[in-house]
Order: sequence, then C-alpha cells, then structure tokens
Amino acid sequence: MHTDDFDFQLPPELIAQRPLAQRDASRLFHLRRPSGKFTHRAFRDLPPLLRKGDLLVFNDSRVIPARLLGKKKGTGGKAELLLIRPARDVETEKALRTGATPMGSEPWLCLGQSSKGFKPGMELEFEAGLTATISESLGNGEYKVTFTSPLETLEAAIARAGKLPLPPYITRDTEADDDARYQTVFARKIGSVAAPTAGLHFTEEIFSALKERGVETRFVTLEVGPGTFMPVREGPIAEHKMHEERAFVPAETMAAIEKAERVIAVGTTVVRSLEGLPANTGERFSTSIFITPGFKFRFVDALITNFHLPKSTLLMLVSAFAGREQTLAAYAEAIREKYRFFSYGDSMFIEDDAP
Repeated sequence: MHTDDFDFQLPPELIAQRPLAQRDASRLFHLRRPSGKFTHRAFRDLPPLLRKGDLLVFNDSRVIPARLLGKKKGTGGKAELLLIRPARDVETEKALRTGATPMGSEPWLCLGQSSKGFKPGMELEFEAGLTATISESLGNGEYKVTFTSPLETLEAAIARAGKLPLPPYITRDTEADDDARYQTVFARKIGSVAAPTAGLHFTEEIFSALKERGVETRFVTLEVGPGTFMPVREGPIAEHKMHEERAFVPAETMAAIEKAERVIAVGTTVVRSLEGLPANTGERFSTSIFITPGFKFRFVDALITNFHLPKSTLLMLVSAFAGREQTLAAYAEAIREKYRFFSYGDSMFIEDDAP
C-alpha cells in the first residue's frame, strides 16, 4: 500500500484551532464494523453505548512544556528546541517521569530549529537562566543537548522557561487555557510532548456515569513523541520507519484486560502500548510498532479516537482497525457534516456491529 491510499481533502476551516468550552460537548461519530453503519452523536452520549464488563484503557501521560524559545549565545540569533527524551535509555525512575532529574546529569535528544542550524559546542540561552549546549548533531534536525541552570532539576527549569508544544496545525500562539485543556483530566505521568487527544473529551461526570454502568477503567503510559506529527514519506508505507516511544503497561491493567468482556482503547497511543507489548509486562519498554491494514489485533476490541491527518500513521492505524474503505468513507461523511478535526476536534467510537 502507498501513502496516497490514505489521502483525503480536508477544508482548512475544519481544523479545530481551539477547544470547545466544555470537553464533552464535542461530537461523536459512532462507526460500526464491518457493516460501516454510523450514527452522529454527542460525546456525552458515550456511557449508554457501553455495558458492564467493558474495560476502557487510557493513556495517563502528561504533556511537558517541552518547547524552548531562546537565542544563540553571542550572536543573539533566534533558536528553538523541542525536548524529545533522555539520550540514553535510562531506568524507569530517571528523567522527567520522576520529577527529579539533577541538572546536567543526562544529555537529551532534541529537535532544533534556527536560521543556520546548530553546531557542536554552540550554546543557547533561554528564560530563567536555562542554557543548552549542543553536544552532537544527529541529522534531520535532531541534536544531543546538555542543559545547565541555577535551578537544581531540569523539570524546574523547563517549568519556568518552556512552553506547551501545541501541534503544528494549530496556527495560533499558545494561550492560557491551553495549559489545562491540552491535558486530560487524568494526566499524571510526566513525559509527553503531545497529548493523547482521544482522552481530552472525558470529564469527571462521564467517569461517574461509566462507573454507574459497571464499566471498568485502567491506565497505561505512553510518552508521546514528536514523531506523531511527522508525515510519512511518499511511496510504499512499508518503507516508513516509526519513531520510538517509551511505554509502560502495569500488571493490574493486564489483569483487568484478561477479565474484560471488551477492551476499548481510548486513543491510538493506547493501541500502540497494548499491541506493542512484549512479554515482560509490568516493565517499561520501547515500541516503534507500525500498525497498518492487515494487522492482527491481540487485545483491542473497540476504539475511541479523534480524526487524524491525511497520509498519517494514525490514520493508517485506524484503517487497520476499521478497514481502509470504511474509514475513508467515515471521514468523508464527517467532512460533509462539518466535524472538527485533529487534536482539539471531535471524536469517533468504532465497535463491532450489534449482535
């Protein structure tokens, strides 16, 4: 299959630039497989669609203020870094996930941007006295970087100097509301540079309604990296190499999955966590799983997800779950009905046909 097999035309005005006033006021495209039947609903209508014995699995990762805007030391030229992850595959309790990275103790991988690029040894200056030194250029705009600051931990420094990294298709500047609205209400594990957006629609009221219906909830953690926004190169999709992301699936989540009547993944990050799971459950692992049509799902029975970019790996994943033709037909219908697309947009619930 080729990238063009997952293309569609999206009017720019349907790209949601801001969240709705209420999280659960978004729309819900309810798609059945394999028939392709669909219904237009509101997201707050979700609980009655679920039943006792269902298990909803969420990604509890929290977005860090990973975007650093500053200048080159000496020349004053503009410079920007986006933190990705520690450069070494350190133990679970290190780095941002624990909130206690000693300043300068770990080199970080970052995406860098400036008018003339960065060279090893170059120093960059940011707010709150945070300084970055380029240690190594890795190609494709990726660098190994070390940080120094008057503050004791990197977390404290980027909390002062960093900005929330909104997706590139949101063309406005970050606003005060984004600090709360580009996080899920259950976000707790620090480490992502993008939100698990399918979870943005959930409210405490919806969680209460789910509990009343006997629907179970559990969590995984997948630290969403910037690769989620990177386009797939033109040509055969089999040639695409996925970005690597760190994930953690607790033993209690796996135990709940084994007992559940249906496992409903809330978002593509949960799908990648569960379907990329190696044998060592209960441990942190890295996954670069690329899910495309023909993939055999081991755990996920139903999916809640947002509407994704044309030719993206996320659209390919949804197509693997619902079928490419049905997925593109659903997207065409959503465009006709003027659904809101992407991170701050509306949602889909994909499940099997009613028995």
